[in-house]
Amino acid sequence: MTPPPDPDRRPAYRRVLLKLSGEALAGEGGTGFDPTVLQLVATEVLEVSRRGVQVAIVVGGGNIARGSDLSRRLGIDEVTGHTMGILATVVNGLALMDAMERVGLVVRVQSSIEMHEIAEPFIRRRALRHLEKGRVVIFVGGTGSPYFSTDTAAALRAIEIQADALLMAKKGVSGVYDKDPREHPDAVMYAHLDYMDILNRDLRVMDATAAALCKDNNMDIVVFDVARPGNIVRAVAGDPIGTLVGGARR
Repeated sequence: MTPPPDPDRRPAYRRVLLKLSGEALAGEGGTGFDPTVLQLVATEVLEVSRRGVQVAIVVGGGNIARGSDLSRRLGIDEVTGHTMGILATVVNGLALMDAMERVGLVVRVQSSIEMHEIAEPFIRRRALRHLEKGRVVIFVGGTGSPYFSTDTAAALRAIEIQADALLMAKKGVSGVYDKDPREHPDAVMYAHLDYMDILNRDLRVMDATAAALCKDNNMDIVVFDVARPGNIVRAVAGDPIGTLVGGARR
C-alpha cells in the first residue's frame, strides 16, 4: 500500500506544469467528465498550492474529440478535425476551472486561440504574473495549430513559464513500461529513463516533438497515474512514484 504524502516534506519543485489528458478527466466512462476525477484533481492542486508550489495545467481533449479519429471515422477534413479537438480542450479547461474554483482556488484560463468572452489570450508574462500571485493557470487550445499534440503544447508551455518539471498525469497507468501493461501482464515499468530512451525505443509516453523539446531544455518529466489519490502531491514532493525522465530523484 502506498503511504500517504508527508505534509511536512518540502516540495522538490517550485513551479510545475501538470499535463492532464482528456481521457483522464473522463474516468472509467471513457468520454465526457467524471466528477470524481475533477474533484480529485482540484483538491490535490489545492494541497500543492498551499505548499507554495506554483501550478499551471495543460489539458487534452480526447474525451470529447480527437482530430485524427474524426478524420478517420467520419471523413472530416483533418485540419478541421484538429480544430475541433482544439475546441474540446477549451471545454475541458472550463470544467477544470469550475471544479478548482469550487474548492477555493483562484484560476485563470489562457487560450492559444482568441475567445475573449471565456478566456484570456495566452500571454507569457501575464501567465507568469498569475503564477507568482498564487493563481492556477490552465492553458487551453494546445499550440493553436493543427497536427501538434497537447503533449507538445505541454512541453512548450512548461519551457515558456520556466517550470521545474512537467508532470504527465496518465489514466490508469503507473508510469512508462517496456510494453503496454494493459495487454501484457509481464510488462516492466521503468523507474528512470533518459530522454533518448523515449525517442530511440519509441516508448510513446509522449510524442517525439515533446520529448525533443524537453531534452533540449533539460525539463524533468514525471509520468504517473493520476487516478491514485495523493499522486499529484507525491509527484511534486519528488517521491519515487511512476517514471522520472531526465533529472534525478530528489
